[in-house]
Amino acid sequence: MLQSITKLIVMVLLVTAFTSCNQGPTLQTYYVDNELKPGFMSFDAPTSLINVEGVEMTDQQRVAYNSVNKLNVLAYTLSDSNFKDYELELEKIKLILKDTKYEELMRGSSGIDGKFVVKFLGDIDRIDELIVFGNSKDKGFVIARILGDNMNAAQLMSLRTVLEDFKFEDSQLNGMKEFFK
Repeated sequence: MLQSITKLIVMVLLVTAFTSCNQGPTLQTYYVDNELKPGFMSFDAPTSLINVEGVEMTDQQRVAYNSVNKLNVLAYTLSDSNFKDYELELEKIKLILKDTKYEELMRGSSGIDGKFVVKFLGDIDRIDELIVFGNSKDKGFVIARILGDNMNAAQLMSLRTVLEDFKFEDSQLNGMKEFFK
């Protein structure tokens, strides 16, 4: 009797392990798998890397800034020689973002500059991960994962004006700015 209970428990644990590990690709695994590959550029940055000491912020903006812990960025730079690879990688990202666990916050498009989508994991008022994905047929694509605790979508959107005033030239993020030129 004890032996059959033990076998049952082991079987349940194995099934649980296999089903929880086999959830398909995620942005995190895509990032890790590609961050060092040719054509890709990546960086991980804590929010402390962005010095906002001299930037005026409202209380709402300060709460939003403090709710963010880390920024992961992965970009694929398009060239004449890697267009087919770009299309393949773009489809992989789109497939990952189709997963229903990623809730859409907004999307936009410009016939000239490309497309973007903002998605998140968690609740709208308590976001665990905000994902900004943009692509351009002449530059490539970028995926930014903003990780934090109880981030609020409206508060995060208020940070846009802070970023407009931020001097990227004086920071370690200047290299990523070149991608968007």
